[in-house]
Amino acid sequence: MTGHRIFSASFASVYPHYIAKAEKKGRTKEEVDEITRWLTGYSQGALDGALAQKTSVEDFFGQAPQMNPSRHLITGVVCGVRVESVEDPLMKEIRFLDKLIDELAKGKAMAKILRM
Repeated sequence: MTGHRIFSASFASVYPHYIAKAEKKGRTKEEVDEITRWLTGYSQGALDGALAQKTSVEDFFGQAPQMNPSRHLITGVVCGVRVESVEDPLMKEIRFLDKLIDELAKGKAMAKILRM
């Protein structure tokens, strides 16, 4: 999905891809949830609710309780795009999550992923 198509898609339609990517590399749904909660400030209950309600990607990030202030420490390339150079604010948040899931799938320690 690109640009505006992904914004209107439900986060629930994208989420299974994050889980599959993690599980394929021996990581867990719980770790994906922890990363998502760290980035967005959602509680597990609120995350589960957003998934159940099929909240759009745009609303999922736009209504996030507290985007983590340390997310700007996330750097690198996702899908050939350097995340720190993404100009669209929503796409930047999406790419931050993509990058964190990539790091998880590559076996990085959770403390490093969460910039601790």
